[in-house]
This record gives sequence, C-alpha cells and structure tokens, in this order.
Amino acid sequence: MKIIVENTVCLNTGDAAILLAIRHILRTVWGKDLRFQVFDSQPEVAARLYPENEYPDLEFHKLLSESVFKYSYDQNVLKNAVKPLYNRIVLQALRRFGKGGRIDEMMFSQSDRRSLEIYRDADLVITTGGTYLVENYNLERRLNQFRIDAILGKDPVFFTQSLGPFNKDYNRQELKPVFDRSPLILLRDSRSRDHILDLVDDPSKCHVVADAVFALADTDRIAGILTSGQTTKTGRVAISVRHWNYVKGGGDGMRRYLDSIRNIVTILVKEQGKEVTFLSTCQGVPEYAHDDSKAAKAIVAELDPEIASHVSVDTSFHTPEQLMALVKGFDFVVATRMHMMIMSLCVGTPVLPIAYEFKTKEVAKRIGVSDVLLDIDTVTAEEAREKLNSFTQNLNHYRRTTLQAVLDEHASAMSAMQFLKSLLAAPSVDIARNLGPRGGEGPARLGKKKHKSERDSVV
Repeated sequence: MKIIVENTVCLNTGDAAILLAIRHILRTVWGKDLRFQVFDSQPEVAARLYPENEYPDLEFHKLLSESVFKYSYDQNVLKNAVKPLYNRIVLQALRRFGKGGRIDEMMFSQSDRRSLEIYRDADLVITTGGTYLVENYNLERRLNQFRIDAILGKDPVFFTQSLGPFNKDYNRQELKPVFDRSPLILLRDSRSRDHILDLVDDPSKCHVVADAVFALADTDRIAGILTSGQTTKTGRVAISVRHWNYVKGGGDGMRRYLDSIRNIVTILVKEQGKEVTFLSTCQGVPEYAHDDSKAAKAIVAELDPEIASHVSVDTSFHTPEQLMALVKGFDFVVATRMHMMIMSLCVGTPVLPIAYEFKTKEVAKRIGVSDVLLDIDTVTAEEAREKLNSFTQNLNHYRRTTLQAVLDEHASAMSAMQFLKSLLAAPSVDIARNLGPRGGEGPARLGKKKHKSERDSVV
C-alpha cells in the first residue's frame, strides 16, 4: 500500500514524531507492508536525519507546493508582478500533466514529474498532523498543496490538527472546499472542531482524538510506574524553551518569559538541589530556521555563575526515539514545546507545561495539569515560582494523574485506526477516487462546477 504524508517538517523532532506516530497507527491498521512517501519542506536534510538504513519504509521528497509555485516572499529571479501569471500557467500545466509531453518537461523538473506520478499512484494521501493551519502563519503554501491534491484527484485525510480560527475571508473561501472534499478530519481538541464547523458540510466526518504522538506511549512502562508508585530519582530536570515571535508585548514579553525561566532554573538549583539540562525538539540542525538551544544559551548567560555551573545546554539533534530515551533520565520536564511535553509523558516523565498556543492548554486540561500551566503571554517570575513549587511539592499526585491520563490519550490516539478502517468500508466513499490511482481534473463529486481553489487561485 502506497501512502503519501504531506506538509511535514521533519527537521522539527516534534513533527517527525507525528510522522512516526501516523506510521505506527497505519501499520496497526494495514500491517507493516506499507511504503510512506513523505513530502517535506527540506527533504534532503530529513533524509540525512532519518536515513534509509534505519527507516527503510520512508522516502522523502520536496513538498510540491514549495517546488512548482513561486511566492512573493521568495528570493528568486522572477519579479513579484510576474509570479501570479507564472502560477496560473503552473495550474494549467498541472491539469494537463501526463498529456502535455513537452509542456510537462518545460514546466516541471524531473524530480517534480516523479513526485506527480507518485501522487497519481498513491493509495492514500494524508496531510500530517500539527499546527500549520492557523492564521499566525501565511497559509498560501498549504493551500497550494491542497490545490495540487484536488487537481490530481486526491482528497487528503487530515490527521490530528489544531487549527483555526479562520477569520480571513480568503482563507475561509479556500479552505471550505478542501474540508468538504476530505473524507476524514481528525482534530486534537474540541476547540479546533468548533473552528471549522461552519466550514464543513458534513461535520460527522470530524472527530476529536488525542494528538497522534500519544500513540507512541510506552504503555507497559507507564503501567509499571502506576502500579509500583515508585520511580528512581535522578536529581535532574530538563527544560524546553523557544523563541516566540507572537508573544504579547513583543520583545518585552519575550524578556518576561526568559526571566521567568531563569527564575525557575535558579529555584531548581539553589532551593531543590537539581541539575538542569536545556533540551528541546528543535535544535542541532543548522539548516532549520529554529534552534531552541539559542534561547537556552541566552538564559544561561545571565544566570549567577554559581547557578550556571549546575546547568547545561544540550545542542544536539535527537530523533523522537532518542529524545524519549533521554527524558527517561529526568525527574520531570518543564516544557514549552508541546511535543517535548507529549514525548516526555509517553515514557512516564511528568511535565510542567508552558503554553504558547491554545493547543498546549487543551492538552493540559486533558491530562490534569491545567492548574499549574504557565502561559507565555502572561507568565511572571513570581507566578513561575508559585506554580513550580506547587508542582514539585505535589509531584507524586501530578505523576499519577497525568500518567493515567496518558493511557487514555494513547487509546484515543489509536482510535484513529477505527476511523481509517471505516473510511475504507464506507459505501458512500468512492474508494477509487479517494484511495486509488487517478489523474485528471479533480474530484468527480464536484461535478457541475469547479471550486475557485481549483480553478484560478494564484499566489
């Protein structure tokens, strides 16, 4: 069975964990004889980080929307005024792909032509889980990918998303036909479901399930911790931080957040006798735009030298498997990155969360730590002290509460396989169109008229 997973950014270990979780869930449904064609923003680097000898069923390709279209914020030779015209021509060429001969060769590179053929032969297209359909970000590249899917007759399954709200008319107009064509939409929280209820004609295909990464939970280890009630204390704590462009107050807001983390470190070392390691899901990859170890180093640089001597910054890249192995060695984790939080919980390590988007707040509610959650937009050094003390003084309670919740989240994440099985069995689903090879102009059920997103949208 040939599976496409698109819109991935596997240089981010959290995003890579989502991919591996999707892979795990689909293998549970259809067995291990699956081949995953992964369409990523930086496939060459991703292939280096996840080599074929270790991940033989993963093959990385350049995300087509980033390869065949031009964007006004790109650095390239085309003038901005010419790009809309160029992109219209690309859309026409995509509609004729496989019929055009010389046109195909003129408009698409050899690797792009191979990628288009991979799409045509795919049995299933999944747009990966995550938080990339929110209006903090420019959505044009994602919308263009969905346009390509539609033209090639592939209606993507949306894996567990945090998305919306969509307040911009353009985004609403372009996303509605995408959501309507999708045979299955999985959301990480009810808030995300509410954000698209007025954009989906058939809300019964929208299901709230736990983040896919909970599927990777070591349930035997967690059950053992819950049964024994005992853990080995290491005297070590990990902290995940990040730079966040959208924090309230701008530079002053970031300063407040960094000062709060600095206060947490000082308390952990001076008052609780801990050794602290900064460790995160986005680090150690020079080609990636984000490196959380830079924010960590900025925090450490302003610590009292006596405190700093008990603090280290891990600057290396770690795969999801490596990262989960590492966090087993900490008493708990203070996590700003949400998937740092989830992967820690997956191996039985408690987490004090810091939210920078609503997705973390939703997870915190589900696992029972919303009372100690810190918000990047409002956190102060004093609040950080209060909630850290509450968390550490009641660590056994939070460990039991969250780890029991992780078992529930694992079951919820794995429940996605039932929806996938139902999708294949549903008589109302045109399997040949949704899950089989097909070219042409787009989904047959659009019938009388093409949506604007397929017809003449440009970037």
